[in-house]
Amino acid sequence: MRERELLPWVGLAVRLTAAGIWLFAGITKLADLDGFRAQVDAYQVLPHALVSPFSYGLPLVEVAIGGYLLVGAMVRPTAILACVLMVIFLVAEAQAWARGLSIDCGCFGTTVQTQVGAATILRDIALGVPSALMAWRPARKLSVDASLLGREDAFAPGRGAGVEAA
Repeated sequence: MRERELLPWVGLAVRLTAAGIWLFAGITKLADLDGFRAQVDAYQVLPHALVSPFSYGLPLVEVAIGGYLLVGAMVRPTAILACVLMVIFLVAEAQAWARGLSIDCGCFGTTVQTQVGAATILRDIALGVPSALMAWRPARKLSVDASLLGREDAFAPGRGAGVEAA
């Protein structure tokens, strides 16, 4: 296969990677909602009345993002939502680190425990790259978008960034 013929498959791999990250993050939080709620509360950012709704709703949103990316439904809007959430997470981590809070980031529930700091911020930036790529050039190889809406893959030969509609 020529390089340009491989691009849609690379796009698929990136989309599935982003889906896996979001599914893993949401499912691990769902496995221990009370533990995740405590992690959210430790950031000391949200009013106490919003901690429970946020900590119980966020994992469902993450699983939905992962599911939509997995099947390739509304790839660009889903990836944009993922990027917005990632920026919110990064800001929350940065403010906690700047305030000197010694807390677990809560990024993957209570399953993967890491202290908020430069390493978690850099890791989360790296984990956000696949979502950012999907927002820029949505990969629709083997996707619902391609099947139902007839949209071409942005990674297909001859396609450029921003050429297609969301």
